[in-house]
Amino acid sequence: MLRSRPWIKGRGTDELAHLRDLSPQVLPGCGAWFVVAIAVPFEKFPNRRFSKDREIDLRAMVQLHIKQGSESQFLLDTTVDIAVEDLTKQVAAIYNGRLKIDRICTEICELAEHGIFLPINMQGLTDEQIEELKLKDEWAEKCIPSGGFEFKKDEIGRRNGRAPNESMKNVLKRTVEEAKALISKKQVQANVCVTMEMVKDALDQLRGAVMIVYPMGLPPHDPIREEFEGKEELSGLQAGKLVTEEAEAQLWWAGKELQRSKKLSDYIGKNEKTKIIVKIQKRGQGAPAREPIVSEDEQKKMMMYYYKRQEELKKLDENDDESYLDSDWSDRHALKRQFQGVKDIKWGPRK
Repeated sequence: MLRSRPWIKGRGTDELAHLRDLSPQVLPGCGAWFVVAIAVPFEKFPNRRFSKDREIDLRAMVQLHIKQGSESQFLLDTTVDIAVEDLTKQVAAIYNGRLKIDRICTEICELAEHGIFLPINMQGLTDEQIEELKLKDEWAEKCIPSGGFEFKKDEIGRRNGRAPNESMKNVLKRTVEEAKALISKKQVQANVCVTMEMVKDALDQLRGAVMIVYPMGLPPHDPIREEFEGKEELSGLQAGKLVTEEAEAQLWWAGKELQRSKKLSDYIGKNEKTKIIVKIQKRGQGAPAREPIVSEDEQKKMMMYYYKRQEELKKLDENDDESYLDSDWSDRHALKRQFQGVKDIKWGPRK
């Protein structure tokens, strides 16, 4: 018997009413707070984001905060019964999928500004060199963006300069922003878990936007098309160094490597309501650095406090004026003279 998830609000809510209708397994007399583990269609929870081809599992989940080095990547929900082998593949797939989306978004922004990719033998050449060598881009006339193009020369010499018009450019850039937001690292702060379905949705959005602007498709040598078809060549590039293949991926928690032959419960126990920080890296790189004792926000607050304290001490050092010693309140013998009746005695003749 498991307690309902925190997002099931309280007694008498519509969500719990749906649960009673859907399953006779809800325990009577428990005030609709305790239910057995059941699966319900996602339509019953319109305020919760779920994949359309999956059902909601009301069992508590372990939340993994995936990091690469000291940098947060994404959150992932799983169970303690999952094999580390399967978990490693799942984490690596999402991690590499997010990198793929980032690469595609970068190239789509270039596509919106300067048009399609030039053939390899024409890249980096000036117009005079292209004419001298009698080179011709056969795909320039085949791949014309919808609504015509505006010529914007690519100073780097990678693209042909036939950029889409303003409306089509906005379609590409808006889709890029939506795809980036879907798998953004800011989802960690918003406590939103990323799934492989979300990564696929982002890829589908980008693919659809490119098809709207270029219904005839992109040249086979264009990196965007290569990414969509899984034929990207990243060897020798910085982007290739960031990719962590599933076979080379390792997961670390609390300074320990999670062995693929074991289950997650062998390390964190049977408690499903757990949140842990897991770091992913390539095999052979050794143990990652441990988490700092204080968080980045706490460190900023501490630095701000000590800076203010230091400024206050500086002001006290500068203020060495002792004129206050002439004031009545600083006289140590004032109370004694008051009791003796010798307060405010004036010397000299009275006027």
